[in-house]
Amino acid sequence: MDLWTRLLVLLAGLFGAAGVASAAAAAHVGGGTNLETASHFLLFNAATLAALVALALQLTRGGVLLKVGASTIALGTLLFSGDLASRALMDVKLLGGTAPFGGSLMILGWLMVAATALLARRH
Repeated sequence: MDLWTRLLVLLAGLFGAAGVASAAAAAHVGGGTNLETASHFLLFNAATLAALVALALQLTRGGVLLKVGASTIALGTLLFSGDLASRALMDVKLLGGTAPFGGSLMILGWLMVAATALLARRH
């Protein structure tokens, strides 16, 4: 497994752990809907990254685009969920437009995943 793939798997694990932790914090500490939304996106996209890596490892063609899409989803998740969590837990808003930009990156990443269907070839 190459470094890029390992990084995506690492992010999947970290997103999953952060998603569980933020869901627990939302339930027990507070944080409202922003923290709940952040935890949902972290957990959904943890599973997404793991699945996309598994699929990319099976492809001889289209795997790079799939990993670029997964990386874009990961960056978008980090920005989106990070902004929502910082608002909920520290009452700090990250740079202006971080959450919408992160959401836009996630959409772009999903479109790259969809485009992979046009290129993909299996071993």
